[in-house]
Amino acid sequence: LGLTEPVDPVAGHIPGAINIPSSSTIENGRLKGPADLRSLYEDLENPVVSCGSGVVACHSALAMTEAGLAMPDVYIGSYSEWSRSGRPVETDTDS
Repeated sequence: LGLTEPVDPVAGHIPGAINIPSSSTIENGRLKGPADLRSLYEDLENPVVSCGSGVVACHSALAMTEAGLAMPDVYIGSYSEWSRSGRPVETDTDS
């Protein structure tokens, strides 16, 4: 929701970002199968993955390629960099 932020200077998220938790890609301690993973990501157009500080974004990119989708761009700076850059941020209350 981007309402509170324990690490970065500004609570929120990158405008237009959607949240697909990495936990939704795991079942019984393993990455879900390609069909299940594809159902999470297939409707995204030109996805760019990011996260709070740059770690989970790599997991998302892996899950997308395991789903048989193209390797997405990864915004390495993730929200930590974005929130310090002076760029606009959104919260769920902005919509």
